[in-house]
Amino acid sequence: MKAALQTVTDREFDRVVESSVAPILVEFWKPGCGHCRALAAELEQVQEELGPSLLVLTMNVEENPQIPAELEIISLPALAFYRNGHFQKFVGGVGKRDEIVRQVKNELSM
Repeated sequence: MKAALQTVTDREFDRVVESSVAPILVEFWKPGCGHCRALAAELEQVQEELGPSLLVLTMNVEENPQIPAELEIISLPALAFYRNGHFQKFVGGVGKRDEIVRQVKNELSM
């Protein structure tokens, strides 16, 4: 069974990120983006594999333009890693579950 990903909006973003005890991985996506849908399926597996050590969120950039603009996101999908309420880095290897898990585990061990 795949883990459901939690959606987040511009309005609640700061509160959710700042209050999370677990590091957060946010997928920025938009409807009609095939790569975004494929990545969401991979992220469900990442969430299942890493469980409570990571919170995976998704944000629709068409409905929530503020946070993506602040991060200067210009291509989708994009993955942003947060720890202790602060942006750390963009995660590469978009679409490759194993690469995403490797990079996240590397961040978690720091």
